[in-house]
Amino acid sequence: MEELVGRVRGFNRFYTRLIGVLGAGMHDTPYSLTEARVLYELGKKDATETGELRRMLDLDAGYLSRMLARFEADGLVTRERSAADARRQVVRLGERGQAVWRTLDDASATGVRALLEPLSEEDRRRLIAAMTTVRQVLADRPAPDRYVIRPPRPGDLGWIVHRHGVLYAEEHGWDETFEALTARIVAEYVEDHDPRREAVWIAEVDGEPAGSVFCVRKDDRTAQLRLLLVEPSARGMGIGGRLVEECLAFAKRTGYERIVLMTVDELAAARRVYQRAGFTLDEQCAKHAYGTKVTEQYWSRSL
Repeated sequence: MEELVGRVRGFNRFYTRLIGVLGAGMHDTPYSLTEARVLYELGKKDATETGELRRMLDLDAGYLSRMLARFEADGLVTRERSAADARRQVVRLGERGQAVWRTLDDASATGVRALLEPLSEEDRRRLIAAMTTVRQVLADRPAPDRYVIRPPRPGDLGWIVHRHGVLYAEEHGWDETFEALTARIVAEYVEDHDPRREAVWIAEVDGEPAGSVFCVRKDDRTAQLRLLLVEPSARGMGIGGRLVEECLAFAKRTGYERIVLMTVDELAAARRVYQRAGFTLDEQCAKHAYGTKVTEQYWSRSL
């Protein structure tokens, strides 16, 4: 735990230096980070109640009141009693306050552009995905509800091998022989696939791969669904079913009459996805594989 605490503190120091929080003022202005944040929130609305502002920013009531008094004395804001409830106070940016808000907002956007411009497209995606993860983990935000299905990009096939190896080891105790099998399937696809009758799809959430599926040729009349995977963080979004639907539609469109797949009995969630998609169990057998005992199942359906 102490090592993790040290790494988090190190990241905090790095990021505060990066965005200039340790300087005398934000973006070479006389306003601190907290003051700039208050002005930013006031600039988003025509009028804001002080109670709402305090809850939004988790500020002490006395501290916020003193800050707003300074802003009012400097001509940045106006304060008045709420027409709906005289016990509440409403704050608005004045003309000078709006000018300061625009200066801070423009400077912030310029700083972020300068941060992003030297980065490659891939590094930009990684950065945004990492920021999204931090917000979700620390702010207890709900999981995203949107995803895209797309063809693979460079690096995605390696991701498929890596994530199959990691997840099946973590969740089912499978050894490295399963990762080796996954690598062989991917390598065979790359070396000898027919793009007219075989394809791969990647599910992407917040710019990061979150799922995969392959449709490959078994024989001229039969397709095979392989390597269906959904990241734990993306489960419950319907991604597994959507990937299977994409595979089935492609197989039917390209002239296959039947599609088959192999799974194991222990993968209950995947089995439910296959059943909902119309697959039926043809046969099963117990065997020792991937360093453990499994029950292999063979499923199929007509197209």
